[in-house]
Amino acid sequence: MTAPTDPADEGHARFIEAGRLLFARECRFIAGAASFDMLPPPGITEVAFAGRSNVGKSSLINALTNRNTLARTSNTPGRTQQINFFDLGGRLYLVDLPGHGYAKASKEKIDIWTDLVNSYLRGRAALRRVLLLVDSRHGLKSSDREVMDMLDTAAVSYQIILTKVDKGNKSDVESLTTKIGEELAKRPASHPEILATSSAKGYGIEMLRAELAALAEEAG
Repeated sequence: MTAPTDPADEGHARFIEAGRLLFARECRFIAGAASFDMLPPPGITEVAFAGRSNVGKSSLINALTNRNTLARTSNTPGRTQQINFFDLGGRLYLVDLPGHGYAKASKEKIDIWTDLVNSYLRGRAALRRVLLLVDSRHGLKSSDREVMDMLDTAAVSYQIILTKVDKGNKSDVESLTTKIGEELAKRPASHPEILATSSAKGYGIEMLRAELAALAEEAG
């Protein structure tokens, strides 16, 4: 006699499979915008990757898409100096934003990046969610909270994604997750679920793929 299948397990399996199928599609670079008038016209659903310089945005995009060189990675903070758009199978734009909080660039460049990113985040109709990446070893910084304040004011949904969890211990990550969760509960535009990821080890990647597939499906 076969044991009955738990509908919750079946639903979770479908959720994960939808993410796998979406990210098995071709993903290609389509545009790099160094100014607001260079942004491609809005069309399909967009998900933006934000975070401090060197937090691992490009590495996470590469891990999600199973392409090691799709988004350029570097140990040099501030490498991404424009908004880069990647088309995932005509279903979703992955948007790699310049890192915030990088003090070694010139003040003029920092001001240009900041204005560009803020204008994009506030005024992009197709943007469904901002993934705000936070290094799990360091937690939220003032520059992260400035972005969160702006997104709360603009009513743009955002979700905290902890990166590099393989470099710390499990109890520290769990403690940080709880602490950030308590702060998010007071913020109107925040998504309540915090995802812990490691681009190097693959932790959390299939769950994030599934969440992004659900966003694409809602809009489709």
